[in-house]
Amino acid sequence: MKHPKIPRPFSLIANMIAVALFTSVTVLAANPADPNKLVRQAFEASDDGFDMAKTQNFYSGWVSEAISETLLSYDYLARPAKLIPKTANAMPEVSADGKVFIFKITPGIYFSPDPAFKGRKRELLAEDYVYSFKRLLDPLNRSPNASFIDGKILGMDALQLNAKKMGKFDYKLPVAGLTAPDKYTLRIELKATDYNFLYVVAYGAFAAVAQEVIEAYGDQSGLHPVGTGPYMIESYAPRHKIVMTANPEYRGYIWDFKSSGTAWDDQVVKDMKGKKMPQVGRIEISIIEEEQSRWLAFQDQQLDIDKMPQIAAPTVLDGDKLKPSFVAQGIKMDRVTDAGITYTMFNMRDPVIGGYSKEKIALRRAIVMVYNNADEISQMRLGQAVKAESMIPDGVVGHDNNYRSSIGYDIQLANKLLDHFGYQRGADGYRSLPDGSPLLIKKTIEPTTDRKVQAEILKRGMDQLGVQIEFVTGNFADNLKAASGCKLSVWGGAWMADFPDGENFLQLLYGPKAGQGNHACYESAAYDALYRKAIALPLGEERNKVYAQMNRQMEADTPWALHSSRIRSWLIRPWVKGYKKHPILHSDWAYIDVEKH
Repeated sequence: MKHPKIPRPFSLIANMIAVALFTSVTVLAANPADPNKLVRQAFEASDDGFDMAKTQNFYSGWVSEAISETLLSYDYLARPAKLIPKTANAMPEVSADGKVFIFKITPGIYFSPDPAFKGRKRELLAEDYVYSFKRLLDPLNRSPNASFIDGKILGMDALQLNAKKMGKFDYKLPVAGLTAPDKYTLRIELKATDYNFLYVVAYGAFAAVAQEVIEAYGDQSGLHPVGTGPYMIESYAPRHKIVMTANPEYRGYIWDFKSSGTAWDDQVVKDMKGKKMPQVGRIEISIIEEEQSRWLAFQDQQLDIDKMPQIAAPTVLDGDKLKPSFVAQGIKMDRVTDAGITYTMFNMRDPVIGGYSKEKIALRRAIVMVYNNADEISQMRLGQAVKAESMIPDGVVGHDNNYRSSIGYDIQLANKLLDHFGYQRGADGYRSLPDGSPLLIKKTIEPTTDRKVQAEILKRGMDQLGVQIEFVTGNFADNLKAASGCKLSVWGGAWMADFPDGENFLQLLYGPKAGQGNHACYESAAYDALYRKAIALPLGEERNKVYAQMNRQMEADTPWALHSSRIRSWLIRPWVKGYKKHPILHSDWAYIDVEKH
């Protein structure tokens, strides 16, 4: 995947983007979705509800993208990822210094019907975005997404301080940098230039919600999402099934995206150009955590689209191509390397594995050194991954193809490291802590085959290191909640790009996010200073150099062990038309069609 183009400084592009219009979409009068057109998919882990002010759950975000709408989004076919208007009627006006953004919202956009609106049609207004942005900074929500705008919007600090003082966030108090001068105009003024701000407002957590809905459902808002997007929830059985149907108030559009010149794109355009969208009227998502079960469901034609389970690679693939038996079925494959990384996080507040003393760092580093990433790729991923050398994956601005981690696989050196810091072996061959007390590492995993294989790889290394490890099994959604509260000692995670810049990955270890998205609960003055320095720099080589320094600081303290970027082979049944996996967008149902079959 090629790197996204680095935007020019705001002072050079302000006039250009002020007048840029989204010409790929023509608005229609009503949602043209056909209720007889069904897409069936499976998630490999469960969501955490659909209030994106309160979660960073990947599967929650996937569904929420189809329900609620941000001001900006991404061109479906353009690679590198390209921003386009969504509820805004054009790209925003941006001041020369990149601090003031003026969005004009398209009139006539309506929320899906809901009892919270008491029988009236509810139009999307600029004030809805004012309210939605503020929700991310309401201490009551403990939003893992707060850091994207925390300390950035002019005048917002006073509102946050007032909330701490009064014990309640007052949404009525005005904020100079977040205003709605009229029904359809949103004005945002930042305290300093944020070169990624347009990417931020395209992230799902910044989609519009209606205050009436949040107040009506309170703590249950995540179970009752109401948005202006193409779909709405028909039924929801947590951790089992999600069914969505077309939002009757959705305005629709004409499919008119442009090919990037590939044969795949050309076919997509041929299949889709000129269609009234969305075409798909019903989406059924089953939660199938076990790979074998998901693969059987696809083989039995119970799923229309699925990413090939890793265990199926020897059956499905001949190198990086589909085997003839699958081609004969008309199955298509869209094969991409994730703009994402997998890793193990160490809880820096944990009394055993956490801490910043030399002996604690040595323990974490030794564990990283005895984990064989090559075995993970061959045995857990079955070749469907590439080793991650840094926190920033390929395809994301800031990635350096020449960067190499300073922590390699070296069992002998790992043992010498623990010997040096006083982790003595007992008669049973296992080590104790330097003070002589027992040493037991607890890692939480999900009850899936691939996680069990990964546990076996780690256990082999830990036995050679002489460190006892115990694996605790839990559901993904529960594990995510526990990690968000700094309650898991060691856990494996993954992150997919929310926007195509390294900041989106490096913010995961920013100290003020500890307990709110920073699941390692890592707090380093050195790392945080580098983070603040980086985001103040324009996009370019100087900023990328600071990104590299942050990677080195992470390696020095070792709150993470980096593993891999997964290669995804998306399998598509022949009746599904227009499919292409996007590196940032995940909800693609509104861009595809289903033929009779």
